Amino acid sequence: MREPGIQRLSARDSGFIAIATPRNDEIFESIIMSKSLIDLISILDLEQLEVNLFRGNSPKTSWQRVFGGQVIGQAMVAACRTVEGRLPHSLHCYFILPGDPQIPIIYQVERLRDGKSYSTRRVTAIQHGNAIFSIMVSFHAEEESAFDHQDKMPDVPPPEKLTAEEVAKQPMFKEMPDFIRRYYESDRPIELRPVELGRYFGQKIDDGRIHVWIRTAAKLADDPALHMCALAYASDFSLLDAIMARYGRTLFDKRMMPASLDHAMWFHRPFRADEWLLYAQDSPSARGGRGLTRGSIFKPDGTLVASVAQEGSVRERKA
Repeated sequence: MREPGIQRLSARDSGFIAIATPRNDEIFESIIMSKSLIDLISILDLEQLEVNLFRGNSPKTSWQRVFGGQVIGQAMVAACRTVEGRLPHSLHCYFILPGDPQIPIIYQVERLRDGKSYSTRRVTAIQHGNAIFSIMVSFHAEEESAFDHQDKMPDVPPPEKLTAEEVAKQPMFKEMPDFIRRYYESDRPIELRPVELGRYFGQKIDDGRIHVWIRTAAKLADDPALHMCALAYASDFSLLDAIMARYGRTLFDKRMMPASLDHAMWFHRPFRADEWLLYAQDSPSARGGRGLTRGSIFKPDGTLVASVAQEGSVRERKA
């Protein structure tokens, strides 16, 4: 992989077209397929307005609000554009106001620190003159360490056993509610292969531990910072579902009013976001209209590459 730092991408660039080529031999195998595989690249391709000022756009979807992962990913790109020779190792952010997908988002970067080993950036996302999102991103120069350990990856079926073809053979898939089927068949830049399909049919997960295989639908360039931004984007998918798993319910429930409040992420080891990663999730606590979720992200060989934590608002609509 080349020197860290995300460069300006362009759909007109022939190299860019090449890296966005779909996997023709696998495109029909996934539960979720992106019909426009260039979308994630376009989403993360910010326009620089000034030295520390960037502009991002939202994809054309039916969503009423900007997807939280989009703002995280775009804000990370803005931060990465202001740092050379170092990669992010952690981020901590707050969702302040719902984003409007109909207008661009302005990202203002503050260069808080550039030390010998660490750099710190604060990025504020702005719409209609108001801050809708705030993130702190810390960068670290690679170094050797005397300590190296990690948790073990859960034992779950591999993604090859969870293809659309395999899942369709199960009787429950034929009974899957339309709104869930549409979710997995819609045009998204992230492919998902959930392990515990029974939870969509009322099955309670007593310990609240759920697992989803994830990867980008498009092949990405060999830029480690880009893969980190892509995984940050994907990390907001389905995380609050871990709260609902204990109750045999999902975020698809029309009685629910879910919203992400804050999000934190730590990057531990190298990975590619365009290769399958296991997202192991759980929820240790929920109370007072809020729930806490945690996630560990592993490569198929068991390597722990990232950890995630998020608190969300989980309310039921009043009758």
